[in-house]
Amino acid sequence: MNVDIHNLKPYGDTLGDGAVQLSFTLPIAKSDKSSEAAKILASKMGLDEVYVAHEEQIAPEFTYFVVYGKCLHSVDLDKVVASSVSVEAMEFKEINSFIKGSIGRKLRTVGACIETDAHTVGIDAILNMKGYAGDYGLERYPWFETVNMGAQVRCEALIEEAVRFDADIILVSTVVTQKDIHIHHLTKLIDMLEAEKLRNRFLLIVGGPRISHGLAKELGYDAGFGRGTIPSQVASYIALEMEKRLKKQ
Repeated sequence: MNVDIHNLKPYGDTLGDGAVQLSFTLPIAKSDKSSEAAKILASKMGLDEVYVAHEEQIAPEFTYFVVYGKCLHSVDLDKVVASSVSVEAMEFKEINSFIKGSIGRKLRTVGACIETDAHTVGIDAILNMKGYAGDYGLERYPWFETVNMGAQVRCEALIEEAVRFDADIILVSTVVTQKDIHIHHLTKLIDMLEAEKLRNRFLLIVGGPRISHGLAKELGYDAGFGRGTIPSQVASYIALEMEKRLKKQ
């Protein structure tokens, strides 16, 4: 298939046709004008030949739309800069062997979902023994000591536990992102660590569906992991990064 990576467009029926499906809700009742309003809005988003495939009033003053159209814009793949953690991936036995031989002691990790976030699926996937997608979580690693504090953990309590446990790593999972509440919570944790002069004591890692490595670094964390991350990727990063840090001491 001959794809022009300098002029990438969505694919629908034929290569490069730009066909996309878009869904959204408008705060208006379904009427003669509502469908036209949806088409105009989609056109302003950069879609051509807009067609409203589905229109449904879901509440007294809210209407849901599914529209089709052709994207007028393209992207040059060579100019795309990815934001992800660059790490040499190792498997379970390799990671344990590396920590044993290169660090010589167990690495202590404290993890939590902070403040009002009550969704533990992310932190459990990385920390729990069963892990995720057939990949063991950190609790199963003999060369990790792990504390999973669960959900809705106050930043103060997380820091207190990390100090008490003499942790090397603080791992935060954030799933709830409405109105960028995750940014507020993550910033609060950084600010508190800096205020108590503890920021450099820990390797700080954050993960979640709306997290990128670039965002994590911008907020003051050492690394960020997004959707689809498996425990061994995080464990590999921790092992390699901790070895570098301990060598500098």
